[in-house]
Amino acid sequence: MRTIVARWAAMFTGDAVRMDKWLWAVRVFKTRSLASASCRHGHVQISGQPVKPSRLVRIHDVIVVKKDQMTRTFKVLQLIEQRVGAPAAKEYAEDQTPASEWEKPREPSFRPFLRPKGSGRPTKKERRQLDTLDSTFPPEDR
Repeated sequence: MRTIVARWAAMFTGDAVRMDKWLWAVRVFKTRSLASASCRHGHVQISGQPVKPSRLVRIHDVIVVKKDQMTRTFKVLQLIEQRVGAPAAKEYAEDQTPASEWEKPREPSFRPFLRPKGSGRPTKKERRQLDTLDSTFPPEDR
């Protein structure tokens, strides 16, 4: 009971902010629901422990976020609840992501069987081309 009272007191005195709100406010995620979902799936950690969206963030916390095939690290400089512009967001979070993480090769988002939307069914010629492309891969990769 005491921890619940302490948590609410910290929220109302401005000493802490919800994790999902802070991640959204400093533009790590585009929406607060994406920030919450990422927390729920264990992609956000503090001290190596996955956190819930309702976890309170405090100044000097180091947050590790796994997003878009990348592990980014942020240090909380100030607390914020409202979303701000990108230049202003730098005042609230320090990006401590190592340079090696930025240089890692990423998996390309190449989809060879993508057809333009609204182009209809493939013609006989296009279907043959797809079949020959499909037959070049071994059966276990299909």
